[in-house]
Amino acid sequence: MRKPYEKPVIFKLKTGLMNKFGSFASPYGHLVRKEIDGVPIQELTERFGSPLFVFSEKRLRQMFRRIKDAFTLRYPNVEFTWSYKTNYLDAICAILHDEGETAEVVSDFEYEKARRLGVPGSQIICNGPYKPYEFLKKAVLEGAKINIDHFEEILDLEKVADELGRKIKVGIRINMDTGIHPQWSRFGFNLENGQALNAVKRIASGGKLEVNGLHCHMGTFILEPSAYEKEVQKMLEFAYAIEEEFGFKIEYLDIGGGFPSKNRLRGVYLPPDIAVPSIEEFAEKICNALLSGLKPGDYPKLIIESGRAIVDEAGFLITTVHAIKRMPDGRKAYILDAGVNLLFTAFWYHFNVEVDREISGPAEPCILYGPLCMNIDVVDDVVYLPPLPRGTRLILSPVGAYNVTQWMQFIQYRPAVVLISEKGEPELIREKETLEDIVAREKLPERLKLVR
Repeated sequence: MRKPYEKPVIFKLKTGLMNKFGSFASPYGHLVRKEIDGVPIQELTERFGSPLFVFSEKRLRQMFRRIKDAFTLRYPNVEFTWSYKTNYLDAICAILHDEGETAEVVSDFEYEKARRLGVPGSQIICNGPYKPYEFLKKAVLEGAKINIDHFEEILDLEKVADELGRKIKVGIRINMDTGIHPQWSRFGFNLENGQALNAVKRIASGGKLEVNGLHCHMGTFILEPSAYEKEVQKMLEFAYAIEEEFGFKIEYLDIGGGFPSKNRLRGVYLPPDIAVPSIEEFAEKICNALLSGLKPGDYPKLIIESGRAIVDEAGFLITTVHAIKRMPDGRKAYILDAGVNLLFTAFWYHFNVEVDREISGPAEPCILYGPLCMNIDVVDDVVYLPPLPRGTRLILSPVGAYNVTQWMQFIQYRPAVVLISEKGEPELIREKETLEDIVAREKLPERLKLVR
């Protein structure tokens, strides 16, 4: 059979973006992945369709246990709390609660989801800048930890204290300069300009709340372990200042999350295996800072809110090549059945792209477009691939963090999600959407109905 003719394309040679590590390196050739945890890609798509999110229970549990060991072997009092906003699929949350994690939520919606799964209020941490009064009251009644974000929240909690007739223990969120830029100064009270101290003074003067914890979340995908060292040092110094001046006892230091996964952040030239420090490096800096700064016999609870570093590498997205075209500049483009509607994090990362079969032919720079009728629907603007026939399955990873919480019901239905159990059995954990799901909450006035 004769091969189809394809017009040759000539590309101008370029050295790429230069840096001290050399020119920007692109992965010529392609990686092949025919299965996930022993389950063939073909079997998964035949049973559940394409696109398809796939999560590995084995990888999820292994990564959590590695992080748990990294901290508990270095410090005697650690609580791990699952960041719901990272991935709030019931099955994912249930696995991590089974491993012993509590729940960290940033909305009443996430709080209700955790309670629905059976997490008691006493094992929930409430963060975030928006906590309506009734949410705060419920959280207090059910014994949740509340980290205050702003002065209005102090007023609201004092009203709750009056209503319930008792003093309420609270934490306060602070932000600080740890050398990470841009600094996340939007959340909490600033430490350096005295705002955090003023918040504690305000709480102490009111006499209705009691500060028993500090919370700080510096940002996301932090690549510098020493930033956490500075964070812990400043939190400890502030904690002891609070205890000495106001008589409060700081029972926990919640250092947030922000640990990176082995994803390829755009603009970072080194591969993840080199650019991303191990979780053990982060744990070493954090725990050493604690142990060297604590008073003898004082071991406040260290709270870790890690999300991305636990779940990201457990998630895959199987997508299918729907069409092939040449762009005006000569580059080859592939249209996939999954786009930024499902992969919101594509704006920040270059995912690993694997092919479900061996394909011969030279690799060339390609663009991966999604199915949306939107110019911004670009999964990757430069990935080197051989000539892919229509119907080829691409496996994108790691995609376990923030995609199934930030995905959009826009133009396309959202796909099924499958969990591969530790025994290697695929289990459907979220059904593919249908039209009935989309219109279930709509109400069409009788006068506008075309069929009556």
